[in-house]
Amino acid sequence: MKAGTVALLGRPNTGKSTLVNNLVGQKVSITSPTPQTTRFPIMAVFEDERGQIIFVDTPGIFTGRSKQGRSLNIQTEEALEEQVDVLLYMVDHTRKRGSEENRVLGMARKLDIPKILVINKIDIREPSYLAQYRFMEEEFDAVVEVSALKGTHLETLFDVIFDNLKEGERIVDRAKMQVPVINIDSRIYMEELIREKAFLTLRKELPYAIEVKVDELEEKENDVVYVKARILTYPRYKKMVIGHGAHRIKQIGMMVRKEIEVSTSKRAYVELTVEAQEKI
Repeated sequence: MKAGTVALLGRPNTGKSTLVNNLVGQKVSITSPTPQTTRFPIMAVFEDERGQIIFVDTPGIFTGRSKQGRSLNIQTEEALEEQVDVLLYMVDHTRKRGSEENRVLGMARKLDIPKILVINKIDIREPSYLAQYRFMEEEFDAVVEVSALKGTHLETLFDVIFDNLKEGERIVDRAKMQVPVINIDSRIYMEELIREKAFLTLRKELPYAIEVKVDELEEKENDVVYVKARILTYPRYKKMVIGHGAHRIKQIGMMVRKEIEVSTSKRAYVELTVEAQEKI
């Protein structure tokens, strides 16, 4: 069998988390139209008769001088310094190239491993800046065009990945894992899930400075998953997150509850509050 670690690298919001979720076949990474939602590398396992892959979903690379952006860049660089066997370099052809792309490409060039250029969102024809990315094909061992959202050509991508992996033993025992995520526990996963629904509900109105703290997470005797959590934000944004008549916070809670119930086949009760803090 073949086995190895495959890291995803790309600009923010290129669809890396969506791709990992669909490759693994289960949600492991937060996804939303808002950039900067993946805050730390997520490690997830895929296994079939061909072998085992550890996918590492890295945060996007950011330009600028923000403290959060620098922190995310450092985490991505550190993840790439670990043992990585194959790199998936992901681009979104519906966006123009820019300084962020140049920085990410520079990081990829430093890696002396098989590299696959993944061109995402091929289901979208316009706008397209594919011509701006064509020169990159010469620097990669393979090029695969996919739609991470619709699952187009993912099996082709798997074939190319396994072709570039070496023979090896299983890295982890997937059979003993309830979920394919290696490096986060259920509480952190729930915090990320609530953050995702907050981003989806508030869209561009929500600042990046938002945190979620899960205070209680347990399964009650009547098979109800109970979640009690706080959404933390700056004082000036508190009313925005709550919404008129608390409609926004209720909507976030409803979205979280529905996803828990679908993924666990159990009833869920989600209690959310919004807390203002001067530092997030």
